[in-house]
Amino acid sequence: MSKLPKDFLWGGATAANQTEGGVLEDGRGLSNIDVLPYGEDRPLVAKGLKKMLSWQDGYYYPAKEAIDMYHRYMEDIQLFAEMGFNVYRMSISWTRIFPNGDDEEPNEAGLAFYEKIFKELKKHKIEPLVTIAHFDVPIHLIQEYGGWRSRKLIDFYTRYAKTILNRYQGLVKYWITINEINVLLHQPFVGGGIVFEENENQEEVKYQAAHHQLVASALVTKIAHEIDPENQVGCMLAGGSHYPYSAHPEDYQEAIRRDRENYFFLDVQARGEYPNYALKKFEHDNLNIRMEDGDKDILSASPVDFVTFSYYCSRTVSGRPENMQTTTGNIIPSLKNEYLPSSEWGWQIDPLGLRNSLNQLYDRYQKPLFIVENGLGARDTVLSDGSIDDEYRIDYIREHIKAFKDAVAIDGVDLMGYTVWSAIDLVSASMGQMSKRYGFVHVDRDDQGNGTFERSKKKSFYWYRQVIASNGEELQSENLT
Repeated sequence: MSKLPKDFLWGGATAANQTEGGVLEDGRGLSNIDVLPYGEDRPLVAKGLKKMLSWQDGYYYPAKEAIDMYHRYMEDIQLFAEMGFNVYRMSISWTRIFPNGDDEEPNEAGLAFYEKIFKELKKHKIEPLVTIAHFDVPIHLIQEYGGWRSRKLIDFYTRYAKTILNRYQGLVKYWITINEINVLLHQPFVGGGIVFEENENQEEVKYQAAHHQLVASALVTKIAHEIDPENQVGCMLAGGSHYPYSAHPEDYQEAIRRDRENYFFLDVQARGEYPNYALKKFEHDNLNIRMEDGDKDILSASPVDFVTFSYYCSRTVSGRPENMQTTTGNIIPSLKNEYLPSSEWGWQIDPLGLRNSLNQLYDRYQKPLFIVENGLGARDTVLSDGSIDDEYRIDYIREHIKAFKDAVAIDGVDLMGYTVWSAIDLVSASMGQMSKRYGFVHVDRDDQGNGTFERSKKKSFYWYRQVIASNGEELQSENLT
């Protein structure tokens, strides 16, 4: 009953800024995530509340070396092929291609690097799913123009996108314009290179930057289709349903409001126009969002082909949140749901919430969906024989696979594929940790930057290989080899 289509795409996901390292090598420029420090100041910098546009003494910056994939990508792709991936979601570093963001000519060393990766993936019959901007804004564009608050970034971003779309024609056909675009509202420096100035209207700045990103995304979708009609372009949301804390009408109203805050971005990218509730919000909150003549036509002319999203947990909200316990570790706040278990980092584990989210998105947009991030961050223990028994990760992923299979077979959702976050251990986006591990492959690296970068296979590696080989039919974890 719950079998997946034969052409279902199985794989894993990473991001350049959390894996590559090699910062400033071969002409690469400095990007926003490069200057996110490990430790307690990281959230302040991420939210645009503490200005840090260069490396400063006394801080450790994990993106500098990350997991050294820049020098080890051949080994890593071989591991992905061994697991049976037929898709690998990755991102291109903007500053490897245009080191300053506004350069007249691209950096050939950067272009050649990704060309080698794509050719290696093709050799192993792995389809790249490429995010054009994954929490990635060149530092020069932040210093000179104020990040995505400036309309000038539309031109810089589209020039960058056009360059890679032309260069990798025939090597890449699946593209995502901007990673987790709604994170801009919660971590503006991460999502848009925004550092707030004193006494400015922060809400207005965020939505102005959002407008620029939405226009840029539509333009790139148009460019991608013009360059190669075979290109398919998607948008991406940091997903997760919002549950009302209780049956109280105010709680239900708050759940609707919070869902709309998320769906606003996809409503524009998938439907091609601003929803009325967003325009009314601008009006009621006195947000002066500058839109130029022709912007509406750009948005309406080029909606995305498919919708992608990340899903780690559901969220619970209330219109009366006083004295209610909140969870920890989430970029997007949530109240504690008494019916759900939590991970060590406070993420509430809710496989049925994934099925709910798939149905909400498909009902809303009627476009193919793609789960491009889903996984469990946990502390792994390397045993004396070098093995890692991460049954807890297997349990988490297994239940979520069951949930999306039901969404496809029972509910009729059109689902293209599933890429687990993450294919390999990498630097955690939230706090810059290595100890919060997500991968099927262990990387010898700790939170302080110590380690050999040696790769080793976890139990989940062998389990996921069997899942892919059976197209999601074989989910048991006994007798793995």
